[in-house]
Amino acid sequence: MKRVLALLIVFVAFAMHPSTGSKSIDFSIEDVNGKEFKLSSIKKKMILLDFWASWCGPCRRENPNIVEAYEKYSKAKFEKGKGLEIVSVSLDRDREKWKAAIETDNLWWKYHGFDEGGKVAKLYGITSIPYSLLIDGEGNIVAQGNELRGLNLHITLDKFIKQ
Repeated sequence: MKRVLALLIVFVAFAMHPSTGSKSIDFSIEDVNGKEFKLSSIKKKMILLDFWASWCGPCRRENPNIVEAYEKYSKAKFEKGKGLEIVSVSLDRDREKWKAAIETDNLWWKYHGFDEGGKVAKLYGITSIPYSLLIDGEGNIVAQGNELRGLNLHITLDKFIKQ
């Protein structure tokens, strides 16, 4: 019985993620300056929606790879998007530690959101971090999860470059 319950919990957790090919879910979130921004305000760009936290070791180890991808692809021409934008959604509880991690890890892109109460993570069914989704310039989720970690991030982004 416990095994069946555990499998059901795992199934429900995975079923909650929006599927690849579906539309992204719009949200509004507070940035490092306390101002709200909406995901939908980023138009016609590939978006890496990255869920992380300053206290998450695997997240922090992945940050240099994300910085490298941003430097490499921010001006790239994709089939459905002009350049890559990163939206970092933090599950931190301490704003000062979050801001310090952004600076320490050189996360120099514009969009950093503080997901107070985990409302955005819940929208996307995020149950563990790090976790990322790639959204094309038309708002469709085109990749997620392990496809967007380490070298796979670069391989996946290369697949969407305009030929």
